[in-house]
Amino acid sequence: MNAHLVIAIDGPAGAGKSVFGAALASVLQAMCIDSGIVYRAVTWIALARGLDPDDDTTLSPVAASMNLQIVPPTVQDGRQFTILIDTEDVTWALRTPEIDRTVSRPSALPGVRRAVTEQLRHLARESRVVMVGRDIGTVVLPEADVKFYVTATPETRARRRADELHARGQEADVADILRSIIERDARDSGRATAPLRPAHDAVHIETDNLTVDVEVAFALDVVKRCLRSATAPETNDV
Repeated sequence: MNAHLVIAIDGPAGAGKSVFGAALASVLQAMCIDSGIVYRAVTWIALARGLDPDDDTTLSPVAASMNLQIVPPTVQDGRQFTILIDTEDVTWALRTPEIDRTVSRPSALPGVRRAVTEQLRHLARESRVVMVGRDIGTVVLPEADVKFYVTATPETRARRRADELHARGQEADVADILRSIIERDARDSGRATAPLRPAHDAVHIETDNLTVDVEVAFALDVVKRCLRSATAPETNDV
């Protein structure tokens, strides 16, 4: 398999794309980058500093210059990786309901998106990468070797989010989470800048009734077939 490989995974919040992406990256010995973490980090900084989450002029320099690190898990508490901002562990701070409700606002700002996109493209040039987000296959990495669009029903996604919060000892109301997910889907799909939508050449995976192992096995088969097709010699029909 290619030493340099770029896989794009997109989909709505709670569809399971981050867990799927991390598992696929592990099998492929690739770096997994979740672009949503970067937007959550911008949102966390905005709220922590009392900045307007709708102010592109203020937040785009934050997105361009923030000191964000994604490293292997430093605590065995179910996290897939540890997120540091200026050396502070904010892994779970980025997953609070307040961040969930707010992150679509900075994410819709053109300047913020341009700054984050450049950071993500730079990372993808350096090594084998599985990148997860909402506009990876359409905007950030349109030339990715393989693209997946991962989805699930809003009800499934709300239950998963509630289970995640309960596992960390936090209260969660499925009905409230469901409303938040439906609202966020509408914002993400309707925004003018890089709306949430599948790339025209993305392979769709509906995760409602699939285990991660099944998703990864399917994805590996797709990756192998795509790479074989890309490297096959051209022939002329006679």
